[in-house]
Amino acid sequence: MASSEPFVKSFWPNNRIASVDVYRGFVMLLMMAEVLFLSKVSQKLPDSSFWQVLSFNQSHVPWTWLALHDLIQPSFTFLVGVVLPFSIASRRSRGATFGNLLQHTIKRSIILICLGIFLRSMNSSQTNFTFEDTLTQIGLGYTFLVLLGFYSQRVQLIALIAILFGYWLAFALYPLPGANFDYASAGVAANWEHNLQGFLAHWNKNTNLAWAFDRWFLNLFPHENSFLYNGGGYVTLSFIPTLGTMILGLFAGNILNSIKNPQEKLKSFILIGTSLILFGVFLHLTGINPIVKRIWTPAWTIFSGGICFLLLALFYGVIDIKGAKRWSYFLVVIGVNSIAAYVIADGGIRTFIDKSLYIHLGRNFDQVFGSAYATLFAGMLVLLFEWLILYWMFKKKIFIKI
Repeated sequence: MASSEPFVKSFWPNNRIASVDVYRGFVMLLMMAEVLFLSKVSQKLPDSSFWQVLSFNQSHVPWTWLALHDLIQPSFTFLVGVVLPFSIASRRSRGATFGNLLQHTIKRSIILICLGIFLRSMNSSQTNFTFEDTLTQIGLGYTFLVLLGFYSQRVQLIALIAILFGYWLAFALYPLPGANFDYASAGVAANWEHNLQGFLAHWNKNTNLAWAFDRWFLNLFPHENSFLYNGGGYVTLSFIPTLGTMILGLFAGNILNSIKNPQEKLKSFILIGTSLILFGVFLHLTGINPIVKRIWTPAWTIFSGGICFLLLALFYGVIDIKGAKRWSYFLVVIGVNSIAAYVIADGGIRTFIDKSLYIHLGRNFDQVFGSAYATLFAGMLVLLFEWLILYWMFKKKIFIKI
């Protein structure tokens, strides 16, 4: 541990929470690694359970429960809440007033929403006004989160309970589809294998309250055609329980920022995380509320929030308590520039790199290890160049902040 300290100080930016940067870097790496297209490898090797497992965990589940890939958005969102107590304290120490903080917060919220819309419009013929992606969801709830940051944990807990219970109740009270409901107009089959039954049907794909809201709300914006449904079932109103995920992160940030010793903090993360996971599973199995990421059900907020607590515990235990930081350099480069990493992975840079490789290395360069691994090999090179861009920014101390 001691021998690695000089190395750590040589690359770690000042005033950063080490474990949070590594956790964020891990999450963004999962997002950037979409370029590996593991599902295509699995399709060409159908008898390989190894590639099937990897493919499953690089995709989103159709409706209930989760795969590893489903943890990207809640983790990124959770970490927004984790760093908030430190951000507020830092700005206050530099003389910022509540008015200054509120002004900056509103500005940041607007930028996040606009950036999310911009990235979703990259391949569209006109602005794609959609509000269900990670950045816009955070932007829609961020101002409320910051306001809660000035209140006690008791008030924050009351707000979390009110948000999740209110969101649950609103869905529960919305009427189920009638016998003559036109499922085709909602983009889902009446007998879809993932449809839930009984009371849980209130949280089915594109027949729920949030879907009905989007049929009105999104049509207030210009579209080539009237909005009828989102093919994946994603909804704008998810920003409400997403705020709940950020509040859970705020709780974690409060613990990190407390005077507790590191071991006590670690125990708190593990206890809270385990309790949340068990409670989320209980809500799902008892038929009170299903675990569905795509509409961010309260059970999903609780369940995924518990996993985020445990992941934070893992990185905090390894990085901050054990002091094993040397291995994390690769993730730190990504984690300290998460907005840049997001834009690189979700914008046109990835496509530009991919096309450039085929131009300069030849149309068949990806066949080195055979056609089955073509997308994997090309994707690894793209991922490498993406990381090198972030590495160059890191060495030049260029950090994109909003």
